[in-house]
Amino acid sequence: MKGRAVANETTRDLEDLVVLTLPASSAYLSVLRTVTAGLAARLDFTLDEIEDLRIAVDEACAMLLADAAPEAELTCRFQLESGRIRVDVTSETTRLPARDTFAWTVLSALVGEVDATRDDAGYISICLIKRKGEMV
Repeated sequence: MKGRAVANETTRDLEDLVVLTLPASSAYLSVLRTVTAGLAARLDFTLDEIEDLRIAVDEACAMLLADAAPEAELTCRFQLESGRIRVDVTSETTRLPARDTFAWTVLSALVGEVDATRDDAGYISICLIKRKGEMV
């Protein structure tokens, strides 16, 4: 597991980056849920906002794990700013998640912005952005 936090000393705003890389296995999702809750709490998100984000991260990971390559890793990148958290979940999988599924609808209902992309190396990323106080 890797982690790195970078604080911008020149401003009073919080700007941290935390990156976790874990085996692409559902056995490790509880670690990501715990980290997600801790980081969202650090931004003073409400309990409901924290729970929504935890569920969204869990769902995004489950979408990627369904088609993960053997021996793949799951990387979760948390970018924290004052009142906002961006979570990018990435793994080597075979296909982009469909946007017309119940799972995608759940993601959209839980966070303000959701997107999925594929890079040239075949890695799929699901990006979740949640803002404090934003009604979804």
